[in-house]
Amino acid sequence: MGPDTLFQAANTTALAGWLVLAASPRLPVWADRISGLAIPLLLSIGYTTLILVFWSGAEGGYDTLAGVMRLFTQPEIVLAGWVHYLAFDLLIGAWEARTGRAEGIPFLLVLPCLALTFLFGPVGFLAFTAIRAGRMAARATQRA
Repeated sequence: MGPDTLFQAANTTALAGWLVLAASPRLPVWADRISGLAIPLLLSIGYTTLILVFWSGAEGGYDTLAGVMRLFTQPEIVLAGWVHYLAFDLLIGAWEARTGRAEGIPFLLVLPCLALTFLFGPVGFLAFTAIRAGRMAARATQRA
């Protein structure tokens, strides 16, 4: 299977995980199992395989920006990097959904954070963290 086919398969798999997260209020156990565990594990296996097979032939490294740019000129290494993003962003999204449920955060507040995490990773995490902090501050104010 070539890099383009693997890219499509990884994207489709990750998207399925995000769709399950979008339905997580109705399927919380399945969201935890599928989006929070099974799909990230599958993507991690794909990532590990790509690194084991192609890393030794890659040029560049992590020591300079130019080195990172050289590292990501080989399609299989770029694919590994992309799968890394897919796995970790989905893990963060699953954590947001799970934490939102546990803390009683309305899903209508969590859903935009999931969308932002899907599209822009750390931006969604930042938004979710801000919502949590705001709710904690509001609770503390109510207690005082």
